[in-house]
Amino acid sequence: MQTYRIETLVSQNHILTIRGVPFRAGEKVEVIILSHPRQPIRADRYPLRGKPVRYIAPFDSVAENDWNASR
Repeated sequence: MQTYRIETLVSQNHILTIRGVPFRAGEKVEVIILSHPRQPIRADRYPLRGKPVRYIAPFDSVAENDWNASR
């Protein structure tokens, strides 16, 4: 079995055209289509990663004024 590899793009109308393959007319071939994994978006997905963290009054209660039971 001979292997032939080519990368191409799918057109707007969802047609895939492969030209100049090294096989004879009428020869039986198997076609397998693999998509490339999409590249992750790197537009500062986690902008705070690696930044220093500073806690202001870490032991104070949170939202104490929002509780009705404490009034």
